[in-house]
Amino acid sequence: MAMAGSVAGAALRRGRIGLRHRLARPPGLGGGRAAADWSRSRAAAGGAVQYCAELVRKRDYEGFLCSLLLPAESRTSAFALRAFNVELAQIKDSITQKTTGLMRMQFWREAVEDIYCDNPPHQPVATELWRAVKRHNLTKMWFMKIIDEREKNLDDRAYRNIQELETYAENTQSALLYLTLEMLGVRDIHADHAASHIGKAQGIVTCLRATPYHSTRQKVFLPMDICMLHGVSQEDFIRGKQEKNVRDVIYDIASQAHIHLEHEAVYSQPGPICYI
Repeated sequence: MAMAGSVAGAALRRGRIGLRHRLARPPGLGGGRAAADWSRSRAAAGGAVQYCAELVRKRDYEGFLCSLLLPAESRTSAFALRAFNVELAQIKDSITQKTTGLMRMQFWREAVEDIYCDNPPHQPVATELWRAVKRHNLTKMWFMKIIDEREKNLDDRAYRNIQELETYAENTQSALLYLTLEMLGVRDIHADHAASHIGKAQGIVTCLRATPYHSTRQKVFLPMDICMLHGVSQEDFIRGKQEKNVRDVIYDIASQAHIHLEHEAVYSQPGPICYI
């Protein structure tokens, strides 16, 4: 939370940043119907940008603040990437049957395929994602990794071990950061290593932070190997117990995230990597 606070403070210090995407009027455009068509397309584009920004602000506020720190020319693309991630992340919590989740994942898988065929579906996030892909030449593989990993995670079961949680984080959070680096024009092996460790740390911490929420829904996803090591059951978390062995589980998982941050520091360097 301290990190989120520092990011928020930095965003405020940089001043208020407009979110509306500005499109220049193309030269040689006549009046009448053509002008009206252009006005409608400009309004639609602005609406899609605003939709993505608002979705991220409501569902991923820390990601929203971080996006405000990015260079102005990359901000709308950042919102599109974050909005795509939000759309996928909220599928699991919004369904009662796995089949429904699989159908929604398939929609996004086909949407990405269509985006790379210059035929995006008429959906605001997909529309902005298509613009980001065209503008920055983003790699399709990372989008597919995020979808595939989110789809596998539709099963309501705990991670078997910390390595399984790290794999999930690598294919979701880290993949999103790889796309962010590409969006910023950064293609560097050291930056990729840093993004990998940051993504794993984020994924682990997100799992920890979501534990109280999941416990109210009678679900626990913390790595089973660490829980077993300390003799803690899922029922202990559901009942909200705070004995030392429960705290030890949290400490061990959080320590793994801290290790990734220490590794990340080795690869970090001044430049665009600082924004992620």
